[in-house]
Amino acid sequence: MATQIVMDHSGDSRHFFDNSSADALAEAEKLFRRFTGKGYIAAVRNGPGEVTRITTFDPTAEETLFFPRLVGG
Repeated sequence: MATQIVMDHSGDSRHFFDNSSADALAEAEKLFRRFTGKGYIAAVRNGPGEVTRITTFDPTAEETLFFPRLVGG
């Protein structure tokens, strides 16, 4: 079971999907596009304390984290 974690002003929400199901992968990719289209940054966990930013959906990722860009001022 893979997880997409979306961080926002209210905390986080988790979306679980079966990455062996074509339908579930299609929904997960839609979610990926929706959040990255809104300006969220996507990253996958490579190991303890290691993450890599991604710009395209990775169907093999066990955990993808989405977080909003920081706005300074």
